[in-house]
Amino acid sequence: MSDCLPGVLGALSTLDSITLMYPFFYRPMFEVTEDGWHSFLPEQEFELYSSATGEWRLSYVNKEFAVCPSYPPIVIVPKSIDDEALRKVATFRHGGRFPVLSYYHQKNGMVIMRSGQPLTGTNGRRCKEDEKLINATLRVGKRGYVIDTRSLNVAQQARAKGGGFEQEAHYPQWRRIHKSIERYHILQESLIKLVEACNDQTHNMDRWLSKLEASNWLTHIKEILTTACLAAQCIDREGASVLIHGTEGTDSTLQVTSLAQIILEPRSRTIRGFEALIEREWLQAGHPFQQRCAQSAYCNTKQKWEAPVFLLFLDCVWQILRQFPCSFEFNENFLIMLFEHAYASQFGTFLGNSESERCKLKLQQKTMSLWSWVNQPSELSKYTNPLFEANNLVIWPSVAPQSLPLWEGIFLRWNRSSKYLDEAYEEMVNIIEYNKELQAKVNILRRQLAELETEDGMQESP
Repeated sequence: MSDCLPGVLGALSTLDSITLMYPFFYRPMFEVTEDGWHSFLPEQEFELYSSATGEWRLSYVNKEFAVCPSYPPIVIVPKSIDDEALRKVATFRHGGRFPVLSYYHQKNGMVIMRSGQPLTGTNGRRCKEDEKLINATLRVGKRGYVIDTRSLNVAQQARAKGGGFEQEAHYPQWRRIHKSIERYHILQESLIKLVEACNDQTHNMDRWLSKLEASNWLTHIKEILTTACLAAQCIDREGASVLIHGTEGTDSTLQVTSLAQIILEPRSRTIRGFEALIEREWLQAGHPFQQRCAQSAYCNTKQKWEAPVFLLFLDCVWQILRQFPCSFEFNENFLIMLFEHAYASQFGTFLGNSESERCKLKLQQKTMSLWSWVNQPSELSKYTNPLFEANNLVIWPSVAPQSLPLWEGIFLRWNRSSKYLDEAYEEMVNIIEYNKELQAKVNILRRQLAELETEDGMQESP
């Protein structure tokens, strides 16, 4: 039976039509009090920025998904750039993914933009509208950074295929930095090797460490976190805006923009803020979940476009959560839940590869949103971190190899007993609640003491 299981799972995860998948047949057994499909609209996110700056606007240029099939209908762009210019820039960027706002840093007004690679080709093609759009994000006398998530060699090879990178002669105010982050089959092979190592109970310590190292999983974690820290450092410490892209701008680009915001923005470390981040930087930004999370590391067949991009992002978030356990409103279980639903879910949130596909599938009308379920008070209690204390500071995670352990909650979840972990967690919650009760009593006693001292003062006065 166990030998047949991978084949059965593989067959069920490669159905001919998405509409045959479980979310289209699922009917909720709970009272729906929030429509998760409308919980994190672009207009709502823009309001947060518009109160701090008037330099940006909402553009509906992609309303029919004609300009960029992987972008949402509404994007945030510089106010000085009109829609006609955006259409021209889209023809110069891979997949039509022209630069759009990803994050506005209210502390100093610097921004993170994201896009696809420029289509410069071997002839050094240029687009003045693209140059104008990017320069519109710079303050007077300021320089910016282009963080390319490919090695310089890979970026140069892309020119032969019509792609390329921003040439300094055409973008003199921008400094280009190459930070290589792996993609596609390399990441999938890494996950397969790691899962095999974790499930093999026969080898000794040397063999286990050797297999763990050979998987390169923690190396990928380090590369992604290092690049995210670099982007955050440019924004917060250098006071410079950043444009991030790789090739398509739908994988490593989103890992870096998302993690940089978690480092910089306290709101992204709350439950609703993190949900908004996933909506904005992954779902609406066009990460192809249907392709990347098609099957799993256990499947016998390998899909060409499958890669654990989102899992790597969640792993990086867990690494930061582990280093700053009091700065996150959500706990490890929240991240594990998101991982599980990205691969197999009764909800329609992670179906499809883009907003365009989700509209065609009519997911809002035919399926339930994950957020409608998660944001119920009874469910939220499972994912709330009892240690949370709002931290409005930027947090800087360590990327030293010694600081990046294997995520046991995912990769060793079946190899360890959760009984004692659950008991320890419950005891910790009890201690925290008891501490709150004692603190409340202390505050009451202090108020009573202050009142008595006031009364004594009044009696002593003539």
